[in-house]
Parts: sequence; structure tokens; C-alpha cells
Amino acid sequence: MKKLLPLLTILACSTVKTSSPVQDAFFDSIKKHCGKAFEGKVVTDIPKGSGFDQKLVMHVRECSDKELKIPFHVGKDRSRTWIITKTENGLRLKHDHRHEDGSPDKSTMYGGDTSDLGSATVQAFPADQHSKDMFVEQGIPQSVYNVWKVYITDKIFSYQLTRTNSDRDFKVDFDLTKPVTPPPAPWGF
Repeated sequence: MKKLLPLLTILACSTVKTSSPVQDAFFDSIKKHCGKAFEGKVVTDIPKGSGFDQKLVMHVRECSDKELKIPFHVGKDRSRTWIITKTENGLRLKHDHRHEDGSPDKSTMYGGDTSDLGSATVQAFPADQHSKDMFVEQGIPQSVYNVWKVYITDKIFSYQLTRTNSDRDFKVDFDLTKPVTPPPAPWGF
């Protein structure tokens, strides 16, 4: 039994899930742009009228081996930060929304975890239970069907919101070939 115990410990530890090599490659493709900012444009807005007709800038601002913080500025609005985190089961995307004084918005830290391996260029994040509960509580039950997708290639970073129960499709592409001057810190940072 004493000889089996170390083997059982090794087997138990090896079954703990972590981000996969594909997800690590995705994460690292974003991380390599740490410190840089990029301008974007709305490429899909169905139904039309998202209010993102201002200058759009994403900034890969804070990077560690486990987490990326990417503020998304809409004109002078610095309230949004995307947070991508490595978890025991893959990757997580959260949306940190703040007021100008730095306090959390009532609609903050929503998002979800990857439900499959995705690829080195795209990961999908269906709404998690915390987000679904928050959306229902806030009177926007249609958002429980949200799926966020993040794409990364050598030239483009894209953020997309779709809704599985409707024709909602919003996508912003950022040109990674043309860095811009990083914007001021997002609110609350």
C-alpha cells in the first residue's frame, strides 16, 4: 500500500484540469502585446444601435502568467475592462465595469468560462450562472443567452457578443499592426 500511495497522489494530481496548450497559445498571443494599445472599429452591429460610434481603443494593460487585463475605451468612457484568467478548467472572461469615481457598476464582473478547448485563435465564453442570475435580477433576461468570443491573429484582435436565442451580433476588430498611444488608466485602476 505504501508503494501505491505516491502513485495514487500523482494520478490524482494529474487529473486536475488546467488551460490546455491551445488555450495557452491563445492567451500568450494576447499577452505578447502587453503594454500596447490598438484602435478598433465596429464591424458587426445587429440590431444596429449599440452606441459604439466613437473612437474605440483596447489596451493590453496588465499581464501575468494567469491573468490579462484589457481596458476597452469608448470615446472618453473608460468604464470597461476585459479580464481573461486561466482557471482549473480553461479560461474565463469577465467584464469589469466601473463608474468614473472607480466604484463598481451594478452590472459588473459578468462573463463566463470556456466550455471547450477552442483554438489558438478563438475562444468562446458562454454566460456563467452568476451572470445569468445578475441579468435576470436586472431585468435583462435576454442576456442569459450571451456568448462572448475573443479572436486573435497576427493582425487582428476581435471581441464579439452573440446571443444564442436571437440575432444579436456585435463585433469590434482592432488592428494589431498599428499600435496607438496607450490611453489613460481605466476608471478604478
